[in-house]
Amino acid sequence: MEGFYLEDFEVGKCYKSQARTITETDVMNFAGLSGDFNPLHTDEEFAKANMFGKRIAHGMLGPVIMTGMSNQTGMFAGTTIAFMELTIKYKAPLEIGDTVHLEMTPTEIIPSKKPGRGILKLSANLVNHGGKLITECEWVLMMKTKEAKSE
Repeated sequence: MEGFYLEDFEVGKCYKSQARTITETDVMNFAGLSGDFNPLHTDEEFAKANMFGKRIAHGMLGPVIMTGMSNQTGMFAGTTIAFMELTIKYKAPLEIGDTVHLEMTPTEIIPSKKPGRGILKLSANLVNHGGKLITECEWVLMMKTKEAKSE
């Protein structure tokens, strides 16, 4: 599947990904990859005494999974030039066992003076199975335009 070009996105339209469940394996793999073995994420006994009363997933795991979920939609396949900027707000803890999905809403489409590309600004939110907003992001992507397709 060929991804969306800049012109294919509609400002204000919400695009949703499929859902997936955050697993113990996700958390431990992320700890190993990142080197973040904070006991809040890896030690059940330690975590029982924290404000959540249990272990939670790494905050950064959410945005990492969000980028994967966005790519699984096929919307960005071969048409993204660069992921230029990311702003993150953590609204609620990402819990082991949460089933989450991604909601992406274009907020601005900016044509470039350079041919074949432009800027896409998105509101990207990770939402759990109960409808709770977990992670709120603003993404800035450089995307190909249809003009690039014909070159």
